[in-house]
Amino acid sequence: MEERERQVLTPKKDDIMDISKPSKAAAAAPSAKVIEVVTFQLKGGVTAAQFRLVDQEVEAQHVSRQPGFISRESAAGEHGEWLVIVHWRSAADADTSMASFETAPAAAKFMSSIDASTMRMKRYDGWR
Repeated sequence: MEERERQVLTPKKDDIMDISKPSKAAAAAPSAKVIEVVTFQLKGGVTAAQFRLVDQEVEAQHVSRQPGFISRESAAGEHGEWLVIVHWRSAADADTSMASFETAPAAAKFMSSIDASTMRMKRYDGWR
């Protein structure tokens, strides 16, 4: 067997990350105080392509315009399940958005596309 020479690298001070302090990127990122997770299935006859357009509309026309909104993402899963994750500045902001969602025109189209009996929403406290 051929012996290989081992090279031992000693990190320089500048190469060592101090994890006791947040990185510049982490410090600059908005802090998510509430993370809202919603799962649901689409109504029969609604295609993924159709729903993506509706989902983009509800984000652009309503959710992203709410006070305390930080970010939102959606994804399609296996067996027809969908996932929406929304980051809010506070629980009060999330509550206010939910109350206004019921009367928003874009939300009506969103709700008419999903099977409401499959909808589940949970909230989690963020720590960043």
